[in-house]
Amino acid sequence: MAVARVTELVASSTESWDDAARQAVTRAAKTLRGITGIEIVRQTAKVDKGRIAEFRIHAKITFVLEK
Repeated sequence: MAVARVTELVASSTESWDDAARQAVTRAAKTLRGITGIEIVRQTAKVDKGRIAEFRIHAKITFVLEK
């Protein structure tokens, strides 16, 4: 039987929400092993002078704990 843990994080990108999600997984994978999924909980953006300056995602990363 496997046991999983979920951790929450926020990531940002100047390109897109998709890029922010990819950056979140890439960064999390540097310190977490066994990542099995990501849930995007919320998408927000920073607006500057009437334009989106930064895309932000709030995510939950699931990973399986090692035995």
